[in-house]
Order: sequence, then structure tokens, then C-alpha cells
Amino acid sequence: MGILTALACSVILNLFLLWYLIRLLRKFFFVSESFSDLFLTMRSFEVFTKAMYSMDAYHGEPMIQELMLRIRETLDAVEEFRDIFEYTLDAELEEELNDTEEEEAASQAQ
Repeated sequence: MGILTALACSVILNLFLLWYLIRLLRKFFFVSESFSDLFLTMRSFEVFTKAMYSMDAYHGEPMIQELMLRIRETLDAVEEFRDIFEYTLDAELEEELNDTEEEEAASQAQ
């Protein structure tokens, strides 16, 4: 009878731990996706700000230059967290942002 009780307790404990693990993994993926979305939004804003800075009307504007510096610092901090949760990255969207930034850099060089 003692073995059956121990076995029943073990099964119940294992089921509870499995349920808890599934809940933790769902939260982990939610946080991971949120960090990825935040990073991509910040990256998109950085690309937009660089494009605006290169316009003739705003070129050399110190406030925009300061804004770009602050965006870069924030983006670096978010990227540190993103590296921890890199399992759910939207690589295609990030690649598109990189291509856009490279195109803008090439057009500025000409």
C-alpha cells in the first residue's frame, strides 16, 4: 500500500510540474516575441530618423543628431535583452530593415 501511495504522489507531482513548465514556456515565448517586436520597432524608428536626418531641411540639426544617439543607446540596451530571447526573431523583417538602411547609406554616399 505504501508503494501505491508513493506512486500516486509521484504521478500527481509530475503532472503538476508538467503543467507548470508549459505555463512557463508560454510566458517565455510571449516575452521573447515582445522583445523581438520592440527591437524591430526601435530599429525601424532608427532607420526613419537617419533618413530624416539626411534630408536637406534637417541635415546637421543637433537635436536630431542627439535623438539618433539616444535611439542607438536604447536600441543597444534592447538588443542585449533580445539576445537572451532570440528564439522567436522575425529574421525576414530584420533583414528588410538592414537592406533599407544599406540602400539609404548608399544613396547618401552618392
